[in-house]
Amino acid sequence: MKHDSTHDDDANETPHTNAASGDDISHADVSSGAVQGWKPSTRHRGGNSHWYARPQTLLLVIAALIIALVAVLLRRDVVTQELAPTTHSNASAMQGTVGMQTSSDGSVALTPDQIRQFGVTFGTAEQRTLTNDVRTAGIVTADETRLTSVTPRFSGYIERLHVNSLGQPVHKGQPLAAFYSPDVLAAEQELLLARGLEQTMGTSSVPGVASSPTDLVSVARRRLQLLDVSSAQIETVLRTGKPSPTVTLYSPASGFVTEIKAIQGQAIQPGADLYTITDLSQVWVDAEILEADAALVRIGASATLTLAAYPNKQYVGRVSYIYPTVTAQSRTLRARIVVGNREGMLKPGMYAAVNLTAPTRSALTVPSTAVVQTGYRSLVFFDIGGGKLVPHEVSVGRTSGDYTEVLAGIQAGQRVVTSAQFLIDSESNLGEVMRSMISTGESSNTSGGGAGNSGTPGDMKGMPGMPAAPTTTPR
Repeated sequence: MKHDSTHDDDANETPHTNAASGDDISHADVSSGAVQGWKPSTRHRGGNSHWYARPQTLLLVIAALIIALVAVLLRRDVVTQELAPTTHSNASAMQGTVGMQTSSDGSVALTPDQIRQFGVTFGTAEQRTLTNDVRTAGIVTADETRLTSVTPRFSGYIERLHVNSLGQPVHKGQPLAAFYSPDVLAAEQELLLARGLEQTMGTSSVPGVASSPTDLVSVARRRLQLLDVSSAQIETVLRTGKPSPTVTLYSPASGFVTEIKAIQGQAIQPGADLYTITDLSQVWVDAEILEADAALVRIGASATLTLAAYPNKQYVGRVSYIYPTVTAQSRTLRARIVVGNREGMLKPGMYAAVNLTAPTRSALTVPSTAVVQTGYRSLVFFDIGGGKLVPHEVSVGRTSGDYTEVLAGIQAGQRVVTSAQFLIDSESNLGEVMRSMISTGESSNTSGGGAGNSGTPGDMKGMPGMPAAPTTTPR
């Protein structure tokens, strides 16, 4: 039987090829059936296996692709919402951070609850009298019209001092000192002699002689009065019929002894200055006015004084005199202010803070707190009713006390905001900025059309000077 060499060669070559490929088939098991039933093995050695040949790895790769796709889609939706806000959201943003309602004319609308919450108060533009206010310092001094000098009108010697210390309070009619005066003693003797003559000559029958020489008694009494002898002491001399060896000097006014030159036993002459009594129920305050403010102070201007000793108490006075000269060293002018001091709290030498006020003219004014200074203009918020507040530019003049003069931009009787204006002004400015951003965004979108201008109205990134909105592409 002839052997098929071709078949045998194929059978012999197949195990060799498989062995070279790494198949786990031995030469002993090779047969025609084995060759016909052989299939490529999915098992490989040496790390050369293919990933798509493993079902688990393929499933993991598919799941990762699905997750990445979902993340890209979500990210795209978020970016689209951020870069494309609606017009309604812009309008809501314009309402402000505190819930105020702004309109196209820059006005702000408040509810009654918001007015109470923000502490908004109102004032009125009215015609008021402007005043000149000058602040300066002054010194309390004694009222020179209330100084009293005690001087005797006779010569003699001081026998006793009833008041012998400085600062001692005295009242009118209080004894100050007792004197022995030969002049007074002689005058008292003349008075007694005149009265004796009156009694003797009253019974005289000599023709031509007056029966009642009262003129002599009157002359003697008058002489004692001119020597500053009191009427009580004169009556005592007439009643007792004896001249008094001493004469008492009484205080002519009430006040405080601010100067004393009398010494017990001292010889005195007529006109000697023994005491100075100062009445401090009214005092002066000498205020130093700067030369530049000299024209602002007038006689009759009211003055308010505050002293460091009594910080919670104010004293009111009035300018009674302005000195005619300027102090060369300090370049100041003195103004005299008269202040009542019934309680005696003001002491000469005290320092006082002085505020002088003099009316000048009438002008249209608003409370100073109603004016908002922006640096280059002045604004006032008008109340036009219904809680609506409108900013308006005004021209201001002088500020006098708590009020500011308005030259233009307002009428008398208009109601203005006097508190919380900065909050309202910031809200009004915020509304204007938001409207500007919306209009600019709409203009750029209308004129553009490219990818960089695809933002919706109000997109800040579409405004001039702002960077273009970044384009997003799925990754």
